[in-house]
Amino acid sequence: MRVQLFVPPGGYFAERWSKGSSMPPLGLLYIGAVLEKEGVEVEIVPADILKMGWGDIVRKVRDGRPDIVGVTSTTENRFQSFELVRLAKKTYPPALTVMGGPHASMAAEDALAHIPELDVVVRGEGEESTLDLCRALERKKYTNGISHVAGISHRLNGKVISNRPRSPIFNLDALPFPAFHLVPFEKYNFKIEVPGEGLLPAVNIMTSRGCPFNCNFCATPVNWGRAVRTRSPLNVIQEIEARIEKYGSRVIHFYDDTFNLSAKRMEDISNLILERKLPIFWQCEIRIDLMTKPLLARMREAGLFYVSFGIEAGSERVRNTVINKKLKLKDFQNVVAWCKELGVVPNAFFIFSHPTETWKEAQETIRLIEQYKGEVEASVAILHVYPGTPLEGTAKEIGLLPPDFTWTKKHSPGIITLPTAQGDVPLFLDKLTWAQVSELLFRWSFSGGNIPIARKIPRILSRIRSWGDVKRYAVMAVVFLKLRLRKLMRKGG
Repeated sequence: MRVQLFVPPGGYFAERWSKGSSMPPLGLLYIGAVLEKEGVEVEIVPADILKMGWGDIVRKVRDGRPDIVGVTSTTENRFQSFELVRLAKKTYPPALTVMGGPHASMAAEDALAHIPELDVVVRGEGEESTLDLCRALERKKYTNGISHVAGISHRLNGKVISNRPRSPIFNLDALPFPAFHLVPFEKYNFKIEVPGEGLLPAVNIMTSRGCPFNCNFCATPVNWGRAVRTRSPLNVIQEIEARIEKYGSRVIHFYDDTFNLSAKRMEDISNLILERKLPIFWQCEIRIDLMTKPLLARMREAGLFYVSFGIEAGSERVRNTVINKKLKLKDFQNVVAWCKELGVVPNAFFIFSHPTETWKEAQETIRLIEQYKGEVEASVAILHVYPGTPLEGTAKEIGLLPPDFTWTKKHSPGIITLPTAQGDVPLFLDKLTWAQVSELLFRWSFSGGNIPIARKIPRILSRIRSWGDVKRYAVMAVVFLKLRLRKLMRKGG
C-alpha cells in the first residue's frame, strides 16, 4: 500500500500564519504515524509549506502512483482541497481519492454529491478509518464495496451513503505520537513570542479530544464528539520531552479546545513539568468558569505565559441564551484579574453579529473590549457559518443560506464572505447592518486589535467578485474614515 496525504497549497487560512510561521498538521501526522506503524508506506505532502503549485502536485501524484490520495480540508481552504482531489483523480485515476478534516467531516454527503472525482470522505477521527480503508484495498475488497468500514461516506451504485459512525478512540495513549519526521519540520519556522524571552522555537501538541459544551457556532462537538477523551499526564510529558530532544522546542502550543476541563489532570501535568524541570513555556485555551486562582498560579509556575478563552459577547442574553455559552461576566473579570496579578497574558475571543443580536447588545461587546484595552488581547471575528453546526440550521431557517445551498459552489448569489479578512466562509448577518459591523471591527482595531489595512488592500482589490463586494468594501471605507476623523477631532479638542 502506498498513501499520499496532502495539505492543499493555501494551507490553513488564518491571519496569524501569514507572517512566515505555521503549525504542522496534527491530524495528518497522527494518521501517518498509525499507518506507518502498521507497515503502510505513507508520504505526507504539506503543499503549503513546500510552496508547491498545482503542477508540482500533479507530478507528485503521477510519480508516486499512490493507492490512496488523502486531502485534509477546512471550510476556509475547502475549494483548494476540492481542486486537489480533482487533479489527483485526473492525474492517476486508479487512486482512491479520500478527503478528511473538519470541513469534509461536517459536509460529507454534500462533498460527495457535487464532486464526482471524490471517492470517500472520512468523518471525524481519521486514524482507524484510514487504516481500515488501506486494509480493504489490500484485500481487494473495494470492488465489492466498503460498506463495512465505519466512519466513512462514499458512493454505492451511484448513491451517496454514510456508513455507521466509528466509535471514538477512548485510549488516546495507545496512539503513537504524531509523525513529525514525515514533514520538513524546520520549514514551518514555528516560533512564538514569549514576553521577556523573544521568539522561541515552538511545537503544537494535542492532549484531548471532544467537547461537552454546546456553543451554537462550533463544530467541535460534532467533529470530535461530546465524550471528552484525554491523554494521561505522563504520556503528555513524554511527548514534550521527545519534542525538546528532537527539535529543541521551548514553547508548547497546547491545541486542546478546553485544556483545563479536568483541574486534577491540569495540576498533574503542571507538577510533572516542574518535577522534571522541563525548560519550556506554554500556552493553551481554557474555559473561564472552570478556572481557579490556585490552579492558574500552578500553571503559571509550570511555564504558562499566555491563555486564551471565549467570552464571545458582552450581552448576557446573547452569550447564554443565543450562543449557549453559559458564562458569567464575573468569570471573565476574575480570570483577567488573576492573569494580571500572576503575569499571564489573557487573550479573549469575541464575535460580532449573533442571531437576534441588536445594535445595543453588540455595543456591550465593543465597550467591554474598549474597557479592557491594554489588559486583554482581544481576538475578534464576524460570526461564521460552518457546516453541521446549529448555526447552519438557523441560517437556513431565516434564509441566509438558500435551500439549495452547497458548500462546493463558489460565489453563491446572496452569500456574503470576506475571503481576504475572514476566509471564504459565509458570514452570519441578522439584525446588524454592514455599516454597524464595520464600525465594530474598526473600533476593535483602534482598541489594539490587529487589522493591517494597508497590507490587505492589494489582496482585497484582487478578490472583488461582484458589485456587492464593491459596495461592502466602500461602506467599510466610509465607516473607517468617519471613525478616524472622529478620533482626530477628539484629539484636537
